[in-house]
Amino acid sequence: MSKQKPSDPESKPKKGKKKLIIAVVVALVLVGAGAATGVYMAGGITGHAEKVDPRRPKLVERSEEPEEPAAEGAGEAPALKEGTIDVKNDRVPVDPRKYEVTYVNLDQSFTANLADGAGFVQLGLSLSTYYDGKVVQNIQRQSVPIRSTILMVLSQQDAQALSTPQGKKMLQRDLTAAINDVLREKENFGGVDNVYFSNLVIQ
Repeated sequence: MSKQKPSDPESKPKKGKKKLIIAVVVALVLVGAGAATGVYMAGGITGHAEKVDPRRPKLVERSEEPEEPAAEGAGEAPALKEGTIDVKNDRVPVDPRKYEVTYVNLDQSFTANLADGAGFVQLGLSLSTYYDGKVVQNIQRQSVPIRSTILMVLSQQDAQALSTPQGKKMLQRDLTAAINDVLREKENFGGVDNVYFSNLVIQ
């Protein structure tokens, strides 16, 4: 008859304690590795944090105080606002409730023959931006290529499409994209949020 060794009552708790200690150590290692990875990716260890170009436009935070009305008169340039919020690029979504808008009137109206040859379109435009005065200056500096691009977009329009609200909204989107393309090419930053018609005649 074989004899069974009496089980050691202390061996089970020791094994349980070892497993618990190993689990805690593994958890701490994983947490530490995750934190180190986060700091490294943010550039904290290597010091390679992205440097912000001081010439890059910044978003203008909306003020609690009402904005002073702009001076009256044709061709008056908007006051150049100072931005405080850095962005990685001009494609960052902007919440209009948080940032101040600036409207830039384009001095001259635009007239172009329509694509179908059946008429022409004449319109006046204003541009909106939530960025600081750098975008306004870029628009003014690049007024010639911007004007040329607007005329090219207008010449591709169809009279029937422009007579509908959807066609006008599509034209707004096309003009906004075209103007931002010019600004990105020439100034490395777009920043125009939308275009608005100050007058629109289709004949």
